[in-house]
Order: sequence, then C-alpha cells, then structure tokens
Amino acid sequence: MIQLENVTKKFDGPSGKVTALDNISLTLSAGELLVINGHSGCGKSTLLLTAAGMLRPDSGDVRLLDKQNPYDLSADQRSRLRAGSIGFVFQQFHLIPYLTVRENILAPLLSLAVENADERARALIEKFGLQDRAEHVPSQLSTGERQRTALARAVFNQPKIIFADEPTGNLDDDNAETVLKHLDNYVSSGGSVLLVTHNAKAADYATRVLKMKKGQLH
Repeated sequence: MIQLENVTKKFDGPSGKVTALDNISLTLSAGELLVINGHSGCGKSTLLLTAAGMLRPDSGDVRLLDKQNPYDLSADQRSRLRAGSIGFVFQQFHLIPYLTVRENILAPLLSLAVENADERARALIEKFGLQDRAEHVPSQLSTGERQRTALARAVFNQPKIIFADEPTGNLDDDNAETVLKHLDNYVSSGGSVLLVTHNAKAADYATRVLKMKKGQLH
C-alpha cells in the first residue's frame, strides 16, 4: 500500500537546514495498522504527509497504492487520487465550521461522486454515535464528537488507506480509546492505517510499531 525508499526531507531553519526525514525506508502492507511513535518534532507528521503525496521529498522514492509515485502525477491527479482512495484524520479535526455533522461527513462529495451518499452518511452517523448531533455545527460538539465526525468523514468514501496524524492528541483517555477502536475496526474490515502519534496506548491496537527519533525510524 505504501513504500518509501531512502526518503529525505529538509527544511530551512534559522541556523541552516533542518533534517526532518533522514534516509527513511518504510512499507505499509494491506490490512495493517502501522503506528509511528515519537515525541513532537521528531519528523513523524512530515513522514505522514510525504507518504500521502502531500509533501514532496528532497530525495528518495515514494510509492502509493498501485505502486505509482504520486509526485510523478500532476497536482490535480494527486488530488483525485487522495479523494478516491485515501482518508485523513488530524489532531485539529479540520471540520468545516458552518456545516452540520451530516454535511461535514458528506463533504467528500465536493470532489467525488458517491452512490447512495445520504444512506451511507446516515449509517456512519449511527455507527459513530452521532444521532443526536447530526444537525449540530462543530462549535456545538464536544472534542470527542468532533473527532468522531472527522473519522466518519474520513471513511465516507471507503478509502483504501487512512492517514491519521495525532488523532487522539486533543482527547481524554476515554475518547482516545474510542478513536483507536474505530481505527482498529476499519482495519478489520479490510482497510490500512498509517498512524503517527505520541500516545503509547496506540501500540495495543497496532500490527506493528516503529519508533521515530530525530528523523530516523527505529
């Protein structure tokens, strides 16, 4: 599903170049929940964005889904690839503030045609326990409800891979556990997840855990 070979990414810093990814090689297999664990600033979010075709590396090779390099595609082609085959979950939720829960879940329709969209949205609202919040906007939701809405949106188009960047970072222990269980259920149903986090509890749900430190995997 994902293959990175000798990937390096550097950013300009006040004292020169800062290496975020240092010759990283990584694979994610189908049906795997791979956890990248590490402290803030270790490079794990850069790794996720690079693997997802959103941040071009300075060197190395990235292969995604059908073993194509997303950076060989045009920006529009990469957008269509992400819309059709990839879901994202972020720490900050990134919900559209003026849309209801139901409308946020349906947001992928802006770039992707989906059959039985309303029926699928209703099923996800029930699955994620949002029945009483379906017509509420994000400001009326708890943090746990916001993240469950973001998860429902991520799986709406039935993606092959979910990229999750610190999805439990803003949550209490109970809500964090709920999010991890939903990701585990997604993998059990045939999906794959690349999860970057500093939450040690995520290891309980992982098929494999890698530690990241100073841009390197261990």
